[in-house]
Amino acid sequence: QDGPQRKKRKSEVGEVDKQLDILAIGTAVGSILLYSTVKGELQSKLDGGHDSRVNCVRWHQDSCCLYSCSDDKHIVEWNTQTCKVKCKWKGDNGSITCLCISPDGKMLLSAGRTIKLWDLETKEVYRHFTGHATSVSSLMFTTVKPMNESKPFDGITGLYFLSGAIHDRLLSVWYIRSDRKEKNAVMSFSVTDEPTFVDLTVSEVKEEPVKLAVVCRDGQLHLFEHILNGYCKKPLTSNCTIQIATPGNDGDSTPKPVPILAAAFCTDKQSLLLVYGNTLQPIIEKVSLNTSESHICLVRDIQKVLSLKTDAALTKVKTPVVNSDTKVLVPGIPGHSTAVKTPASGKEKKKNKRKPGETEESIEERLGALDIDVSKVKTPGGLPQTDSFAVLLVQGLESNDAEILNKVLNTRKENVVKNTVARMPIHAVIPLLHELTKRLQGNPYSASVMVRWLKSVFTLHASYLSTLPDLIPQLGMLYQLMESRVKTLQKLCRLHGRLFILVTQVAASQTVQDVPEVNQTAKLVYEDDSSEEEGSDDEMIADKDSDENWDEDDEKEEQSDEQDMTVEKEINGDSDLEPENESEEE
Repeated sequence: QDGPQRKKRKSEVGEVDKQLDILAIGTAVGSILLYSTVKGELQSKLDGGHDSRVNCVRWHQDSCCLYSCSDDKHIVEWNTQTCKVKCKWKGDNGSITCLCISPDGKMLLSAGRTIKLWDLETKEVYRHFTGHATSVSSLMFTTVKPMNESKPFDGITGLYFLSGAIHDRLLSVWYIRSDRKEKNAVMSFSVTDEPTFVDLTVSEVKEEPVKLAVVCRDGQLHLFEHILNGYCKKPLTSNCTIQIATPGNDGDSTPKPVPILAAAFCTDKQSLLLVYGNTLQPIIEKVSLNTSESHICLVRDIQKVLSLKTDAALTKVKTPVVNSDTKVLVPGIPGHSTAVKTPASGKEKKKNKRKPGETEESIEERLGALDIDVSKVKTPGGLPQTDSFAVLLVQGLESNDAEILNKVLNTRKENVVKNTVARMPIHAVIPLLHELTKRLQGNPYSASVMVRWLKSVFTLHASYLSTLPDLIPQLGMLYQLMESRVKTLQKLCRLHGRLFILVTQVAASQTVQDVPEVNQTAKLVYEDDSSEEEGSDDEMIADKDSDENWDEDDEKEEQSDEQDMTVEKEINGDSDLEPENESEEE
């Protein structure tokens, strides 16, 4: 506890005030924070008790003791001075949502759906109660002493307690008997909607009625006043219903309901504290009770109290002053753009002033100046822009218009697909995935286009998709479709390889057949039948043709044969024949 240690001789009221300084807050991760309202800061943290979300925290009459329950099915007793677990035990087979400590501090009520009464000394179940069909959201004792005062009171037998559950319009009252026979509720209170906040005045005397205030989800407050004296078969209806509405004077003639957020009885049990309006800035008001009327409507002008800037800005429409380079987006559909005409500058305004001697502009010229330049608004080629693609896509998905969807989804440009997916709203991602899955099952041409959209959706909206709890059933069909196509890929690759080998072999055989055969007949034949002089003259001629000089006279015949070969090669253009062909010609 804060501050210097108090003296031991202190009254019980001092101890209660000392406890009221500390606020216990359960967290979603399982820890409990102890917040000092005097200092305005965190005092300590209780760790190691729960593995899951803390659903309810209750102080014991002993200010150092705290009880908490969680989704991990356990109840934990804490020592707030040492910040350690004093005791921990399993309280139910499911999550425990609510706790309540008995007036004498020796018993503890816990509830998930069924309600159990625990003996805090032995940590054993003292009584079982049927409970509700849904999770219990509120538990509280309605009486401190039993109605039948003839029998000795053991601290718990003969007491009544109240319970309410989510999505349940009946608040049940239970009676703690000495035997274990009866487990059902003895009476119930009927309200118009699910109870969100319950408060009551505890009956201390036998003839004193219990006053109950129940705030429902629909924003109404129901007041009950009943003496708990045994079994009641029919559900009890409220004695009084309180609603709050606006006066509806300024501009709007119809009054609007103002939701009541919470209600609590004051110490005198005759007046109520009402909390209504906005949750961010609630209004707290003290109202005196008058249960003679069955329905009370309080008129409160919350607009004067809540001066929120956002509401004022939404009611007044202002024309933005923008430059020519600025692109203005109309509120509503994201990405929807419109052409805003820029205001005329000061110089143009001066020019418009007619000087003496100038002719006045005709009406036709003025109307022409007012016309919007349509050519600037239209995009080149008449194609829609990326921002209008996103709008078209959302409209097509909402209306299921095949023509619009075909126009958008058949786009092959990568940057247009990426920008469209990036600018589309989050709520349209799952419908787009369903549409792409449906189109992937069609012909392969459409599948090759849809894969580009899938890639952009998964890369740009992966963080959103990972937050969806039902992602696996949503994408199950798409996954199975891709899995079946991937399985056939290996077989197709083998078939493609074999076909490629066959096609290359056929092409190679065709090229071999198409090559023209080499003509082996000699185009020039030289015969040596004349005398030596004529032969020498012929050799001179051959020397000129081949551009080669031969010095040896002994091998003239061989030289002449070789000259014949070279001449033939030059004429045929085959200078690099194979050795076999050369030997054949020789």
